[in-house]
Amino acid sequence: MSGPLAGVRVVEFAGIGPGPFCGMMLADHGADVIRIDRIGAQGLVSAPDKDFLNRSRRSFAVDLKVPEGVALVRALCRSADAVLEGYRPGVMERLGLGPDVLLEDNERLVYGRMTGWGQTGPCAQAAGHDINYIALSGALHATGRAGQPPTPPMNLIGDFGGGGLMLAFGVVSAILSARTTGRGQVVDCAMTEGSAVLMTMIYSLRAQGLWRDERGVNLLDSGCHFYDAYETSDGRFISIGPVEPQFYRLLLEKLGVAADEDFLAQNDAARWPRLKTRLEALFRTRTRDQWCELLEGSDACFAPVLSLDEAPRHPHNAARRAFVPVDGALQPAPAPRFSQTPSSDPRPMRAGFSEVASTLAELGYSAEWLSELKTRNVVA
Repeated sequence: MSGPLAGVRVVEFAGIGPGPFCGMMLADHGADVIRIDRIGAQGLVSAPDKDFLNRSRRSFAVDLKVPEGVALVRALCRSADAVLEGYRPGVMERLGLGPDVLLEDNERLVYGRMTGWGQTGPCAQAAGHDINYIALSGALHATGRAGQPPTPPMNLIGDFGGGGLMLAFGVVSAILSARTTGRGQVVDCAMTEGSAVLMTMIYSLRAQGLWRDERGVNLLDSGCHFYDAYETSDGRFISIGPVEPQFYRLLLEKLGVAADEDFLAQNDAARWPRLKTRLEALFRTRTRDQWCELLEGSDACFAPVLSLDEAPRHPHNAARRAFVPVDGALQPAPAPRFSQTPSSDPRPMRAGFSEVASTLAELGYSAEWLSELKTRNVVA
């Protein structure tokens, strides 16, 4: 795999959601990510070889309840730049693979820890999921339409934006630091805090008196008429978002309402509900494709709302190869793009002990000893 992280080795302890997403981001951009599954931990990930989040790395299973399995993993971590784990606080320590142990083995190691609540605090040991973490940060409260309960934005804000992506940033930052200082460190990534960071602009607007604490009444949360999705005559949807006045004027011109005094008061929040009702009626007069013909590609800040099946086929996405075929299935391509160190297309995860046997041999494990470990089901 090529990319800006070529030459970086990462040991990832198998998990679900944000941890694998972090590993995917690193592997997408060239890191050699070796995923360690736990023998007997069935159901942790369904069909791991077909899970897109597990792409572009090698994987094998180790029994972490026996000393030989722990010793093997420690040897692997001695050769690594970073470790990723997403268990509850204390689990890795009980396995004998906590940061104190691994950093003593390898002082340049970056130890990335992915949890919902963080390693410390009153909630640290409680179970939870994305919806709970973004509830605590204020992100869930702010998401949804007026008069409706909060709407879970899938698991994009906690698991992936505030979790996996934040951990990937933290791990790469710490690797850069280790290469400068010679010292690794622990990266404590909490999805609650990560989702709070994603809300920084909203908290800033709130502090300035420009954001109300109710849902669906603000500039970017479906409160205004010029930043929302609208249904078309064929039951599909389009999106508009001309926040800047010059783009808003262009939209009004294309819609034929540029002379309407009601629409000219763009930022008069008292008019927003009425103007939204008018736009709802207007956008239902044409099909989605007809609105695309009129508005797409202009500065009116417009795009059709595409389904998961439609998105890969859109001409813009196709031109940029935003989706690529991997083992017969279209997947989102690695992002962002790098001009000097372009990343390879993803490939399916390569699973099995044979995938890492050569790496373990480089670490001093003889073929006979590795065969013995396999026979005893220490590795699989």
